Amino acid sequence: MAIKETRRILLGGAVVEMVRNGDRLLAQDGRAIDAEKATHLPPATPTKIICAHLNFRNRLEELKAVCPPAPNYFYKPPSCLIGHKGAVVRPRGCKYLNYEGEVAIIIGRETRNIRIADAEGYIAGYSLCNDYALHDFRDADRGSMVRVKGADTLGVVGPGLVRGWTPKAQVLRTLVNGKVVQQSSLEGMIWTMAYLVADLARMMTLMPGDIIMAGTPASSRPVQPGDHVVVECEGLGRLENTIVEGASGVSDEAGWPPSASEKVLGVALGEQLRE
Repeated sequence: MAIKETRRILLGGAVVEMVRNGDRLLAQDGRAIDAEKATHLPPATPTKIICAHLNFRNRLEELKAVCPPAPNYFYKPPSCLIGHKGAVVRPRGCKYLNYEGEVAIIIGRETRNIRIADAEGYIAGYSLCNDYALHDFRDADRGSMVRVKGADTLGVVGPGLVRGWTPKAQVLRTLVNGKVVQQSSLEGMIWTMAYLVADLARMMTLMPGDIIMAGTPASSRPVQPGDHVVVECEGLGRLENTIVEGASGVSDEAGWPPSASEKVLGVALGEQLRE
């Protein structure tokens, strides 16, 4: 299957799916725009976003974690999604917003009770993602990751949906302000993309557009307002975003406040997994 990349952008006040042709994006009606000038949206509209936890060997080693017999997962709500070149908001008063560069699996058709060998036929394609984590709320979530992973803007996906791409030994990298901060071959994954899809489809129906974030390599660390973050992988392009500080802090009228406990620092700074 030939490689084909589509992108969802805002064009003329409407959401339009474009086909990438080099540095240009082309619409079916003949309109075209430079990719660099386009306002990108996430390449899919999922009913759910499911994330694989600790799926790279070097991340397990870094956190001194024991490899489970099968993957563990958590959810991110679709409301957290933003696209390529979007702004990721770190609420005022928070300190531990970590990048997590990953590959995103985008489901292409209704998927339930399938074999690993057949999983690729249910995948529409792949994209890049940055599964940001606001570890200031790790104590509050007690393992659920609702606030840590689900806050607005903490799910960056794009720039496009790439069909015909096969995950093999491509290198996944994250860069902050031009410096490589995460790097691993996809061969460093513990469970393959097909395994993740088949595993999840045993228990739930995956719908077209659903996103599975396949896990991040070692060296997830906090970023600061003003930082420019890039995730790249051969064949999937470059996903960029900028960190900004929120105009206000998280309200203290209800819920847990941000914290910086030993557990928070251990995970945010990559010292040891303490759960």
